[in-house]
Amino acid sequence: MQTNFFRQLTKLNLVGDLQLILRQADENSLVLSVLLNNEQCGDKAKNLILPLNLSGTAEELDNGFFENVSVPLQRASGLMVNMESFMKQLEEVQKQSAMEKEKSDKEKKEKEAKEKKYKDAFQKAEELEKEGNYKGAWSALPKASEYPDYAETIRKKQDEYERHFAHNLFSQEETSTTTINQQP
Repeated sequence: MQTNFFRQLTKLNLVGDLQLILRQADENSLVLSVLLNNEQCGDKAKNLILPLNLSGTAEELDNGFFENVSVPLQRASGLMVNMESFMKQLEEVQKQSAMEKEKSDKEKKEKEAKEKKYKDAFQKAEELEKEGNYKGAWSALPKASEYPDYAETIRKKQDEYERHFAHNLFSQEETSTTTINQQP
């Protein structure tokens, strides 16, 4: 006797382990329990899928087995494959989210560090200005090219300090000239 039972199962393209449990209910009837289990699926919801129970005589099960199990088994197989794909994609999204958060945190820290460096340099320049050291204050100012957001503020301070340079240069020259002229 030749059967095509396994060829029929292969045509269903099921993913996972197919478990068949056959039990004699009484003299003429059988109970067949069919369960598809996919260990690749990481979602625990797969455990909520109940086995498909068929009951009937041996002849009824022979004649109606594939007719009754094909669609439910294919749907269960597809569902578990989709659940696994979903879980993998969810993990990838979490990784991407963590990477984006890490990148965002890194950018924020870099920006804060740059902001602190700007403020420290500006504060140093103001301290030197209070001491009357305008050249030192001008040199201590942060570079406008490194801080484009503050470029206008930096240029104004530079101009302010440069006015003091010009004043000091002329007054020194005048003093030097006067001193030179008075000696002969």
